[in-house]
Amino acid sequence: MEKIILGIDPGTNIMGYGVLRIGGSQPLSRKAGQTAEMMTMGIIDLRKFEDAYLKLGHIYERVTGIIESFKPDEMAIEAPFFGKNVQSMLKLGRAQGVAIAAAIQRSVPIHEYAPMKIKMALTGNGNASKEQVAGMLQRLLKIPKDEMGRFMDATDALAAAYCHFLQMGRPDTDAPHYRGWKDFVNKNQSKIWKPGQ
Repeated sequence: MEKIILGIDPGTNIMGYGVLRIGGSQPLSRKAGQTAEMMTMGIIDLRKFEDAYLKLGHIYERVTGIIESFKPDEMAIEAPFFGKNVQSMLKLGRAQGVAIAAAIQRSVPIHEYAPMKIKMALTGNGNASKEQVAGMLQRLLKIPKDEMGRFMDATDALAAAYCHFLQMGRPDTDAPHYRGWKDFVNKNQSKIWKPGQ
């Protein structure tokens, strides 16, 4: 049975996306009888927008457009890496949230993976470089060198989708996933701010 997975690598200047077809006719990368092939990957370039809210609006529009074009069954998104710069984390979290909102609005189930988990799934090394991840994807999916692009954000997004492909059918996955707004709220009660807190 064919399944389409959309991968997203959140960013505030460059956001990556990648789409995998699982169970396609071309046996490119195998897992328990299933095959995976790349349908597309690319970036959403946000550098021309100076206003942070216009960036968020553009993210919503572009992710919505990608969902409408490829009709993904599921979305895999990379969780923000918690660094020391609080402002950067806030901006990145907003970008991720808008991409999640676009998927939820179209009833696309979401699965979130930590960067280390994605790297581990593809390379066996949670500290692998972006170049190592891209190189592994190129080999696994037999992507021609001229289609790799110059932005690693796109391959990072494709890696999130591929990580989810490897996790499919595993009951022990700890990745958060949501079936709609109500499910998202129910699973995040402890994180929701309430008056008086």
